[in-house]
Amino acid sequence: MDEEQVLTGGNATDGGVVRVGATVRKPWTSSTPSVVDFMTALRGAGVDVPEVLGRDEQGRQVTEFVPGPLALDAEPLTRAELRRVGAMVRRIHDASETYIPAGDAWWTTAIPAPGAELICHNDLAPWNLIIGDRWVFIDWDAAAPSTRLWDLAYAAGAFTLSDTGQPPREAAQNLAAFIDGYDADESLRQQLPAALGRRAEAMHHLLESAHRDGREPWGSMYADGHGEHWRAATDYATRHHDLWAETLLASVR
Repeated sequence: MDEEQVLTGGNATDGGVVRVGATVRKPWTSSTPSVVDFMTALRGAGVDVPEVLGRDEQGRQVTEFVPGPLALDAEPLTRAELRRVGAMVRRIHDASETYIPAGDAWWTTAIPAPGAELICHNDLAPWNLIIGDRWVFIDWDAAAPSTRLWDLAYAAGAFTLSDTGQPPREAAQNLAAFIDGYDADESLRQQLPAALGRRAEAMHHLLESAHRDGREPWGSMYADGHGEHWRAATDYATRHHDLWAETLLASVR
């Protein structure tokens, strides 16, 4: 067997994710059967996600290793690339809309969603997007029922509003490129500006409450600076609500 190589960069894996040759191995949990069934269904619907390869002799989940850098570690995405990512998110949501989970499906997610319209990735962000020969979202373990708006608000915010030092009008144009790629309708665009702030606040609340209650890994993430990042992201998304609304609606009129 090929030598195991610990994969770094994740926040919630605690060194438990390794690469073995052309595969990734990670712990098998109570929600893994539902997650891998969802991933398999998405692949069957034409969405490029890591191929599910079963379990190894240690009982770990085995998936395809997708080579390439993370978007987080690359140069900032251009607006054309942001449109590409927005279109990727739309394909995932559209494919998920027809997916029917098993009656005994079990999901693990840290932040309750405001609804259960479809199964969502729940962490579509630059730290989970490979941008090599293939552009592929990885780390599907937090997949769970959610809504288009809630999942889109997280993804759009993570890709376009994370740099709170960015001039707001530049951020607004990046946000519009992402949402144009998603081909959001007018109703979704009207709801999104407020959802951006609520979704960022939900992430900050998770980290802050976990730090207070001693829940890991989020408590340590809060202390390591993630709490301050999401506090600032919440303020940025909320403070410029009217600019986001104006820019998003301008492109559909």
